[in-house]
Amino acid sequence: MKKDSLDWREYEAITKYIYETLGKEFGVTILGYGNSCKVTGKSGNSHQIDVLTLQSNGVNQIRTAIECKYLKKKVNKDTVMKVLSIIQDAQIDKGVIVSKSGFTRDSVDFAREYNIGLVELREADEKDFSESPKEIHIADLLLNAKILIKRPQILSVSIGNDRIIEIRDEWDYYNYFVILENKTEIPLLKYVNEFRNEVNRQNKLNKIITKQFPIQNANLLNKSSKNSVKMDQIILTGQLIEIDTSKNINFKLIDQVWLIMKSIFEERIFTFSESGLIVEHKRK
Repeated sequence: MKKDSLDWREYEAITKYIYETLGKEFGVTILGYGNSCKVTGKSGNSHQIDVLTLQSNGVNQIRTAIECKYLKKKVNKDTVMKVLSIIQDAQIDKGVIVSKSGFTRDSVDFAREYNIGLVELREADEKDFSESPKEIHIADLLLNAKILIKRPQILSVSIGNDRIIEIRDEWDYYNYFVILENKTEIPLLKYVNEFRNEVNRQNKLNKIITKQFPIQNANLLNKSSKNSVKMDQIILTGQLIEIDTSKNINFKLIDQVWLIMKSIFEERIFTFSESGLIVEHKRK
């Protein structure tokens, strides 16, 4: 279930996961994160780094210090200046600030001048979905469902003397009632279902089966047309058939967007689900 909100510890852990995951193809590794991640500068002072990464370009080892700001207000220039002083003192190659609430104009200008990366990482809300979808498409799952169904097929309904009852669909059976000599009404469907059970019991595909129900001094009443005819039997003919209802079913596996990350200077946008999926949305 999607969380209603994060706390700063979770925010740091998620930031670490994101940079670790996105950086795998570029050889980025995590040197440390959290309260235990500390470096000592030229000044002799110890500095705590929220997330410290290492990347090799084949010649040099590049360290990046990532500062996480899970605050309700925008990051100002003072925070950028502090990060700059830390990386200069600790001789760290690059600094990045990840903020929940964005950055003030002067912080953006100062960071651009001194090559400090700025990233906005926050929970998604409705206004974001004009730029990116609410759902992350994981995969398509195609299932080939092989389904064979056996069922009785009624071929004809007769009441003797070559008198055939016209049945167009299942609902027609509900119109007919057998009126016995003692005036008892029995739905025609009762006889039909008894015959179907017999066809199922025999379980012989495509074999023509006939069953006769003797009924003395009765009438067949069509309650829809009000027509009534004398009868002394019901003869049902049918067979057991097999129907192929096999189908291909396509399921689209999706997850909901939880977080959005926007890189201010590189203008890259990523969306994340709580299950850990990351999708970059390329600008057209």
